[in-house]
This record gives sequence, C-alpha cells and structure tokens, in this order.
Amino acid sequence: MGLVFRMLNVRGISTRRIAAAVDITQGRLYDYMNGKSRVERLSLFEQIADAFHIPGHLLGLARRSWEPVTTTAEHERADAPPDGDDLEAIDHFRSADRLTGGGRLYGAVVRHLSDRVAPRLVDIASSPQVFAAAAALTEMAGWMAHDSGHDDRAARHFARACPLARASGDLTLVAHVAASTSHLALETADAAGAVAWARTGLGLVARGPRVPALTARLHTMQARALAVASQRIPASHALEAAHQELQARPAVDHPWLSPFDLAALAGESALILRDLGQYDEALTYAEQAVALRQAGRTRSLALSRISLVEIHVRRGDLDAAVSVCHDLLGTSPTLGSVRVVRQLDGLRRLLEPHRGYRSVREYLVRFDDARRVRMLLLADLIPPSPGGTTA
Repeated sequence: MGLVFRMLNVRGISTRRIAAAVDITQGRLYDYMNGKSRVERLSLFEQIADAFHIPGHLLGLARRSWEPVTTTAEHERADAPPDGDDLEAIDHFRSADRLTGGGRLYGAVVRHLSDRVAPRLVDIASSPQVFAAAAALTEMAGWMAHDSGHDDRAARHFARACPLARASGDLTLVAHVAASTSHLALETADAAGAVAWARTGLGLVARGPRVPALTARLHTMQARALAVASQRIPASHALEAAHQELQARPAVDHPWLSPFDLAALAGESALILRDLGQYDEALTYAEQAVALRQAGRTRSLALSRISLVEIHVRRGDLDAAVSVCHDLLGTSPTLGSVRVVRQLDGLRRLLEPHRGYRSVREYLVRFDDARRVRMLLLADLIPPSPGGTTA
C-alpha cells in the first residue's frame, strides 16, 4: 500500500488529500509511504479502494459497490494470457516506468515474467511469439534493475534476453537487446564493450527489416563509446549517421521495441558532444532534449535537465546552471530511480567548488533539504554503499 500511495502522489494527488480521503494523519501516511508501517486493517483497504476507485480485486477485496458487474465469461477473458496481452502488459509497464521509475516496478515485471510468461515457454500450444515477449520483458527488467542501481543484475537480464530474442527468430529484437547491452556497458565505463555491442547490433539490423529508430540508436551508442575513447572523427561520423537515419527515413513501428525519438537523440547528442569538448554544440542539443521531452516522462526530463546543468557549468554559466537546478528540485521525490538520485548527487559535487557564488550556495542548501526528503521516501530502494551507508 505504500507503493500505491507513492504512485497516487506521483500522479499529482497531494499527501494532504490522500490522508484526508482515507482518514489518517499525514504522519501516518508518510510511515506507509516509506515502509515504516504497513496497512493491515481490512477497513482501511476498503477506504482506500473506495476513495480512489481502485477495483476491489486489485487489493484482494470483493467487488466494490460502485464497480460494474462483470460476467463469468469476461473474467475468463481477463485471466487468459494470449500473446496480445503481453504487448499490453509491456505498454503498461513502460508507461508506469517513465513516470515512477524502474525501482518501483522491477519486482512486478519479474513476477509477471515468472507467473505469466515462463510457463508458456515450455507449452507446445504457445505461439513462438512467447519467446519475443519473454525477451522484451527480460530486457525491460534489465533496465529497471539498472535504474534501481543494480548493474550486475541488469547485465544478467540482458544476457538472458539475447538468446530468448534469437529463439523468437526476430533479428530486430536481438539488435534491440544488443543496443541496451551497449548502453549498459557505457554506464559501467566499458567503452570497448559498448562499441562491440553497438557494431553487433548494426550487423543484425542490416540483415533484417529496416527500423530507422533502432539503427539510429545503435549508431548513437557507437558514437558515445567512441567519444568516451577520444575517437573524435569516428564518433562524429557515427553521430551524423544517427541523425541521418532518424530524420531521413519514415518511422517504422516494431511491437517489442521501446521508442528512440528525436528527444532521445538530442539528449544523447549532448552527451557525445560534451565528451568531445564541444560545449556550445552540446548546449544546443541539451536544450532541445529538455524542450522536446514530454512532461509525463518524469525520469527522462530529469536526466535531460541534469545534462543541461552539467554543460552550463562546463561553459562557466553558473546563473543558467542554477536556474535549471531549481527546475530539477521540482522532480517528484518519490521517483523510484536510483540513477537520477546518483546523478543529482553528482551535480552537487560539480557545483560544490563554486559555493562562494551566492546563487550556487543558496541552491545547495535547498538541494540538501530536498535530498533528505528524497532519501527518506526512497529508503527501500537505495542500495547500501560498500561503507554501509546509502548511496
């Protein structure tokens, strides 16, 4: 129920309204939200369901009086697991992940894989598409593990997703997993591995149907890895190829792939140009990434703003950096992304040497106050550091 309360809050319902709706104090609500207390009274479950119109079966309750009557046949259709339901599940998980962060959803995706998908992998009556569903959901679980701060676990998910994708016969999906593996290698400082996986993916897309967004993503991953390795000219060529692929070709949908759009390309371009030391060009793309990113993409918008702040600081424009930092303070404190928490802490370290500047000093005070609230609400997600404290 703590997770339910956090999700309601993320969707814009204030803690005051939540507490009033279920007749508890805000202090008690915060205890539920940060895992200090658990909802145990049946009457409170019923109050929550009725206050926020949550169907009874989702909370282990009987049908609520306001719910429409559902026939037995409809129940049977709802419980059935045809392949089409896997796409719907992925869409739901993907939408929630963008809003609430992977840390809040990782367990749910793993349980869905275990309970709803894995049994069908050994069922001869299942469609071969079940392997594609298993691959796509396993790749998604990998990203959620990464977002939760568990990169070793993420790598294991990607390693399992690859043979599942191959078993489905979908080379495009295999290339998609290769792109994710390349991206994770970048996040873990393995530039050589990132280049190798990006090239593997590009070889696969050349043999299968043309999906411009995926090809652009693979070129982008290659460019980022080459930029980290200070390979300026090859990195620039790969980045140019990514832009040409995404802008010159009509979009082609693929049911199992997460989208790679102009906002994502702008954000990645900013990082590549930053690593190449081209800060003015990087700033242009970083601003584009923020402008193009939809408000509902909470985590992506936060990450884009973090990149923008870093580039402003590298250019020596502290006033612009602090202005964007204050926008970042509006990021929901319940966003379940360890990745965002760590990058926000990285911004603090970047700004600390400039504490003598008044606007920076005032921001750091506000940041520290906001961080204490964020760490309290995410205490169940932040993995311990080697020293025994939270990351």
